[in-house]
Amino acid sequence: MDRKVSLSEISDGKLYGLNDMVKAGCNDCKGCSACCKGMGKSIILDPFDIFRFTTNLGKSFEELLNDKIELNIVDGVILPNLKMVGESESCAFLNNEGRCSIHANRPGICRIFPLGRYYEDHAYQYILQIHECKYKNRSKVKVSKWIDTNDSKRNEQFIIDWHYFLKDLQEQIKKSADSTWIRNINLYLLNAFYQKPYVKDKDFYLQFEERLELMKSYLVSLER
Repeated sequence: MDRKVSLSEISDGKLYGLNDMVKAGCNDCKGCSACCKGMGKSIILDPFDIFRFTTNLGKSFEELLNDKIELNIVDGVILPNLKMVGESESCAFLNNEGRCSIHANRPGICRIFPLGRYYEDHAYQYILQIHECKYKNRSKVKVSKWIDTNDSKRNEQFIIDWHYFLKDLQEQIKKSADSTWIRNINLYLLNAFYQKPYVKDKDFYLQFEERLELMKSYLVSLER
């Protein structure tokens, strides 16, 4: 989901790479779970998030839809997001102690917070959002350590590929008046990248690339 705001409004004005130091360290969020509440539908899940959930939590996509995640339309595309529950509108994965019950498998958006991604020229860098985290006196930490994701370069390429694929698809949907075409595209995407089970012992990025190529071929076939 793109935000149409200037960097000076939401960040410290700097752009960060994986090897840079950034003031994001929050002492393991001790006594705080503010960023796990009241997020609405903003924690959108990508295919890698669902791979982590389904292969490590022992739940299928359909089972997750029962009480942990929900579907929402983002610029014309149906995508899953974390579900907020209860009067406090807390993340469904937040436990009674106010801690993340899936921290090792937390989604990409949660993983980088309070950082955000700034996309430009088919690439991206990180920004430090200055109005999001409630923790004071944050310490400096290396971006790559903060994100805590193996095979960071391949993960970075996946994020780029997924972002720009969605961006192009959303533009096509915006220009289309064919509701049947839009419905078929959404059903295919939802099945290909989210509902269809991932193989735990097979490289995720290879699985994603295979599915992305099939999706692109499907889009071409609809144009004939």
